[in-house]
Amino acid sequence: MVAPILSPSDIEQFLQRGFVRVRGCFSREEALAATARACERLYCSLEDPATWPVGRMRAPESRRASFEEMAPKAWQAACELLGGADRVAQPCVWTDQFIINFGRQSELSWQAPSAAPHPWHNWHKDGDFFRHFLDSPEQGLLVIGIFSDIDERDGATYLACDSVGHVARLLAARPEGMLPAELRAPGLDIISRCQDFMAATGEIGDVFLLHPFMLHSQSVNAGPRARFIVNPPVKLREPMRFARERDDAHSPVERAVLRALGVERLEFQPSQPREAVVPERIARERREWEERARAGGSLER
Repeated sequence: MVAPILSPSDIEQFLQRGFVRVRGCFSREEALAATARACERLYCSLEDPATWPVGRMRAPESRRASFEEMAPKAWQAACELLGGADRVAQPCVWTDQFIINFGRQSELSWQAPSAAPHPWHNWHKDGDFFRHFLDSPEQGLLVIGIFSDIDERDGATYLACDSVGHVARLLAARPEGMLPAELRAPGLDIISRCQDFMAATGEIGDVFLLHPFMLHSQSVNAGPRARFIVNPPVKLREPMRFARERDDAHSPVERAVLRALGVERLEFQPSQPREAVVPERIARERREWEERARAGGSLER
């Protein structure tokens, strides 16, 4: 029998604050080589900040590998949070389409994570490609894989750790579901009700596993280095279930929802069909890559 990656205290932290961090999931050498190649695809050099784009963008994808192959320790921990590998939809892949924050935006002021308004914050729930229900299988976990050393001022992802309960209660009251744009609506104002904020800092090889209801935001990269992360979804084979035959069959992800709702079991049924959404970001990213290619050309070797 394989020993668990997550301790009881890790599980309790996940239930209370919506995240765990698993350290040392892939090698520094592998990460540095991959991020250097990603910069080449954006017609810049990781070693020469003068060639970097300004701000935040994704790298075009060139490689895919299974989550289990890329980060086996994080994969096992993810399965423990979801109730077992048999509940995870396959294929479950990581790509090298890094989310990069190059910084170099001196006009933007850095601010520690909080509910205070900031023009650079974009607090949101992930999943711009589907209608959201309390039991949605499209995002069983939110993953942040760290491919560059990240201190708080280096563009770390900001987390609102007590947002999970607010989102759970919102979706429980909306069995018709919510489109991604509705979840981002300023009128919801969930962030103003949150008090537990942190920055997802770490070293190359660390992986954060977050509850899918965790609100999070980009931040200003005020440091000297580019920040690289991956953000692959882990999908479920079937919708979450909150009324399983045995209480101990509920996954920690499901238990966190039940705890937030203050119930031991819940029969939930969407009142509208599940619906896919085409994200606007896909067209925007293609335009950015085309502009980089036109402006940069191939790097001289």
